[in-house]
This record gives sequence, structure tokens and C-alpha cells, in this order.
Amino acid sequence: MRTTQRRRPELASFLRSRRARVTPADVGMPPGLRRRTPGLRREEVAQLSGVGVTWYTWLEQGRPINASAQVLDAVARTLRLDPPEREHLYRLAEVPFAAAPERLTQEAGPEIQGIIDALAPLPAVVYNSRYDILATNPGYRDLFLIREVIEIGVPNALWTLFTVSEEACPVMYRERELPVMVATLRSSYGRHVGEPAWESYIAALAAASPYFAELWASGEVVQPGPRVKTFRHRAVGELRMTSQSLSIDGMPECRIVVYTPVDEETREKSRLLRETGSSSIGL
Repeated sequence: MRTTQRRRPELASFLRSRRARVTPADVGMPPGLRRRTPGLRREEVAQLSGVGVTWYTWLEQGRPINASAQVLDAVARTLRLDPPEREHLYRLAEVPFAAAPERLTQEAGPEIQGIIDALAPLPAVVYNSRYDILATNPGYRDLFLIREVIEIGVPNALWTLFTVSEEACPVMYRERELPVMVATLRSSYGRHVGEPAWESYIAALAAASPYFAELWASGEVVQPGPRVKTFRHRAVGELRMTSQSLSIDGMPECRIVVYTPVDEETREKSRLLRETGSSSIGL
């Protein structure tokens, strides 16, 4: 109740401020005479949104009235709200918000590349929510880009791990790690159900890997989080590292994953790996 009481004045203030910035000319209306309102009048917003004047007035006054998503969408269009403003309107009106599906990011710019390069010698990679590999640093390439992985030719971590042979796979204990990755993928898939790119990706990977198909059918869902993983490398043997995900502003559904040594032995092996420069091939 206390939260609702606080949101209502915020909603009223927000609507008034957005209404004040939209002029009649913006919506194809004549300016009229003796206009003292800096933007649209309340009755104009109501008319353009297809709602009653009294209802909109009460909404803008922060009265405890119910608003549907359809009505809020109409008001948002009239007030020319951008996506963050539209989401803010929903939150203040206490209406469940469903964001429109966004095109999945397929590349990382030079600034992000510079950040992960600066993390060296720690391995770092940029994934989108489908585990497409958008950028890597030398530490990551040393750890993952062995010949068998490169020959697969698909810049996607899940595809690689499910199609490379178990003997060549850089990740040990696949029976423990792969189910978690598939469950993480499914948590993202919920925002993209029915999208052709996602559906074809899931279908193709299921066809390429019966094990993936089995895990996908299980329906498990988890969110990304820190984990201790064990890797194998032909030059230095086993490495135990913690993976930590960092979100990226301006890149929805993308994250930087950084691997840090768990123990002194792994730290020393990582140093030797970087000094020998075992891989210089990028994705």
C-alpha cells in the first residue's frame, strides 16, 4: 500500500511532464487561440488516446484507478514515449510490462573489445543470450581456440561444446556444465519464443546433438551466475576458474564473461599459457 501511494504522485508528475513537451503541431492539431498550456491539454490527450476525459484526468491526478496495457499503450503513443519511458509508465501504473522483442546483438564495438583486451591475461568473452561469441581476448583464445574448435567454424559456444568431441572439448565435466548452459539458454528463450532466428537455432542444434535435444526437452531454467569450471589445455593441463558475468549497458541481453583462476596452481599455469602464446587465432 505504501509503495502504491508513492507511485501515484510519481505517475501524475510524469504524465504532466510528458504532456507538456508535446505540442499540437506534433500531433497534427492547430495551435488554437489563448492557449496557456505549454503542451497538449488533458482533453486533447484523452481524445487522441481514445479514452474518456474524466478517466485520463484521474489518471494524471494520481487517483487509484485501474489502467489496462492497451490504454497505457494508447497514452504512450499520444505522448510519444520512447521505450524506456513507456516501461517507466507501466511501472508507475503498476501494470505488468512486456518489452517488445529486440533484435539480438550480433557484434561488439571497439570500446567493448578494448575493455576485454584490458582484462588480459584473464580470459574474457562477450556473449549474447544465445551464446553467440561477439568478441574475445587473447586469454580466451588461448583457452578455447584449439584446432578442433576452429574447424567447427560456428562462433557460438553452445554449438561448439555440443558438437566437438569429448576428448577435444576444452570444458571438463560436460555432464555437469552443459545442462546449466542449456537451462540458461532457455531462460533467455522465453523472451524470443516463435522468433524464426531462435527457433531455427534451437532446431538445428537439436538435430546436430541428441544430447542437446534431451537437455532442451527437460525444460530446466536458470539465470546466469558465477560458477567454478574446470578446463583442459594440452600445453598446461587442467585449469580451475570461476566464471563471472557482467552486463553491458546499451547491449541488451549481452554479457562479458570473465574467467579468474581459483587457485595458485591455475594462476601459474595461466601465466605460462600467456607467455607461450599458444594461440593467436581470433574469431
